[in-house]
Amino acid sequence: NGCICCTLRDDLLLEVRKLSEEGRFDYLVIESTGVSEPLPVAATFSFRDEDGQCLGDAARLDCMVTVVDAVNLLNDYSSHDFLADRGETAGEGDDRRLVSLLTEQIEFADVIIVNKVSEVSAEQLAIVKKVVASLNADAKIVEADYAKVDLDQILDTGMFDDEKAETHPLWAKELYGYADHRPETEEYGVENFVYRARRPFDPSRFYKFLTQNGLDNVIRAKGHFWLATRPNFLGELAVAGSQTITARLGRWWAAVPKSQWPEDGSFEEFVLKHWDPIWGDRRQELVFIGINMDEGRIRRELDGCLIESNTFTPDQWTTLADPFPAWATPQPALEQAE
Repeated sequence: NGCICCTLRDDLLLEVRKLSEEGRFDYLVIESTGVSEPLPVAATFSFRDEDGQCLGDAARLDCMVTVVDAVNLLNDYSSHDFLADRGETAGEGDDRRLVSLLTEQIEFADVIIVNKVSEVSAEQLAIVKKVVASLNADAKIVEADYAKVDLDQILDTGMFDDEKAETHPLWAKELYGYADHRPETEEYGVENFVYRARRPFDPSRFYKFLTQNGLDNVIRAKGHFWLATRPNFLGELAVAGSQTITARLGRWWAAVPKSQWPEDGSFEEFVLKHWDPIWGDRRQELVFIGINMDEGRIRRELDGCLIESNTFTPDQWTTLADPFPAWATPQPALEQAE
């Protein structure tokens, strides 16, 4: 809930310095929001505060990585829509195009991961790579599914070039005029909230929510959930654009004999923080990110997906219809209704 380049700059400096002084870590990966502008994030490493402290003294900025969605990129770049055309303005007088943000993310990257390559045709993939290369001919392009890449592709690459970055016309402004920088959530009108609940979802109702317009104006959703018909397992939800994926994430600790828990006092303390006398550590915890989302409607519809019971009775839920695929490996996208 903050912008790396302004509200979180001091926090980042403090925490990275602490991690560095521990001497236990070789690399640190910082994942900013999907609407983050990369240049001001990079400039943060060169900024010196009023005490003369600089992030670059504790850590070397090695590589800027951008992940491109091969499924949705062409739709965005073939459109000339203004944000206002999609009802996604950050406020009155906002005349920018969404494509400008995507362009900046690609142009400033050292490595570009083209993700979901198996879900597009060879022809579409070739066009996506041409678009990326035309925007940034110097970047290294890596193809991937589920963003699985060899770590050597993104760690200790030495690819970030300070001198090149400093030639960018906005570099000095971001470095010395950061007080004027608007957080990405404000600039692009992005909203987010977390939905939490203890009772399980009725599978049919939750499936309907995911596939029949329940995700209107949601551009990203992540988190874990549990279905009444699968009381032992965490379900993982990942929504990106028009794609919705569910998979088995693991077992709830409530479904694991305590004798098999890790013999670590801090682990047990962590689990017990999330413990409920009825449900154990089972819970719904989903974050939604979008533009002009109707948070109230989403919450009401999710509440309507919950089982009407305050008793853990999985034997009574086995007869419920369950349209979700079996959870062995990450599942393909659910088919969303038009």
